[in-house]
Amino acid sequence: MGLLSFRGGVHPPHFKEPTSRLKIEKASEPQTVTIPLSQHIGAPCEPLVKVGDTVKVGQKIGEAASFVSAPVHSSVSGKVKAVKQSLTAGGEALCVIIESDGLNTLHESVVSKGDIESLSGEEIKNIIKEAGIVGMGGAAFPTHVKLSPPPQNKIDTIILNGAECEPYLTADHRLMLESPEKIVYGLKAMMKVLDVKKGYIGIEDNKPDAIESVKEAAKNESTIEVVGLRTKYPQGAEKQLIYACTKREVPSGGLPMAVGVVVNNVGTAATIANAIKTGMPLIERICTVTGKGVKNPKNLLIKVGTSFKEIIDQCGGYSGNVGKIIMGGPMMGLAQHNDGIPAVKATSGILVFTPEEATLPKPNNCIKCGKCVEICPAFLQPLYISAYSLNNMYETAEKYNALDCIECGSCSFICPSKRPLLQSIRVAKREIIAKKRKQSS
Repeated sequence: MGLLSFRGGVHPPHFKEPTSRLKIEKASEPQTVTIPLSQHIGAPCEPLVKVGDTVKVGQKIGEAASFVSAPVHSSVSGKVKAVKQSLTAGGEALCVIIESDGLNTLHESVVSKGDIESLSGEEIKNIIKEAGIVGMGGAAFPTHVKLSPPPQNKIDTIILNGAECEPYLTADHRLMLESPEKIVYGLKAMMKVLDVKKGYIGIEDNKPDAIESVKEAAKNESTIEVVGLRTKYPQGAEKQLIYACTKREVPSGGLPMAVGVVVNNVGTAATIANAIKTGMPLIERICTVTGKGVKNPKNLLIKVGTSFKEIIDQCGGYSGNVGKIIMGGPMMGLAQHNDGIPAVKATSGILVFTPEEATLPKPNNCIKCGKCVEICPAFLQPLYISAYSLNNMYETAEKYNALDCIECGSCSFICPSKRPLLQSIRVAKREIIAKKRKQSS
């Protein structure tokens, strides 16, 4: 099969060279962790512990408050010092602050759950739910919800996203090289949950070593196909990945399950494999720490709740003055106002930019060149949605299908006038969704 792709998209510089060949290192143990009870799309968790309690590694400390939610577990053993509102990557949230005892004592629940052959699909889904597994690509959508489609949506295909199309990030690349068997195992587990017979693992062709590594791990799996994707951003976005692999188009306002497909990240699959084989919930993840503002870029296996500063210090600290710290990639990631915030399940990258890198050019008037329309992978007209948003005309922005925006940032990247297209469209989406919630309540 030739390289697969989609219409639109852009080609930002990769900036992956500093870490793409660096093996994953296990980060040093944090002395204190701040674990938010909201690390996922959906309802925050209810705390299960109080100040003074002793907790163990893998112990559930936050219970999911609704179906669209995911439990939270302790990443260290030690004593609960506080349960309070604290600053996180997404704003203030209720957090459990734990002082580690350095012993890493495992909770009694952290035991092997069996294997795919001996477990039913429903049992596997429950393991995924109880392990607090969410999308590891950055969206942090609860995985058990994705694996619970309504009866009218018959799923026949699962696609794993191994594109890692965001510049700078190499966490998934290293995972595919170092633990490809976990990815295949996790995919097989999800296929059993949904009773599907076709699985794809899509990997961009700028990672030929990863393609070969995963192909080798899946060579005896007749129902799994490893496909090469043309290197282009945002190749890893759900709708674009579905079209590239299956040529199915998700309708406007629709979800992947509308065309019989579920999409997950390769990191999510590996985490599922780990939860089944060892019983360990999602308490750690691979994170790429890079950028000119950090001395020694690395791919680190970090524990949830570790502060950004502590992680950056393990990479030699800052290299000169800091212009900006971003959680995630430069296209879709979120800039942070300080380095005291904790890493969460969605912390795929910590980018440290120098002041020169972080300085944004001054926007000019739109010249109606149409480049943003030409490259938009969601077939939108970003210039108009942005203009209506900037003028507080959110109802009109909605008529231009603002909610279909996947927030990839391609429009902002390509705009010769450096308009704040993505930022203003995000505002419009937030206002539209807030209005809908108010009307339905």
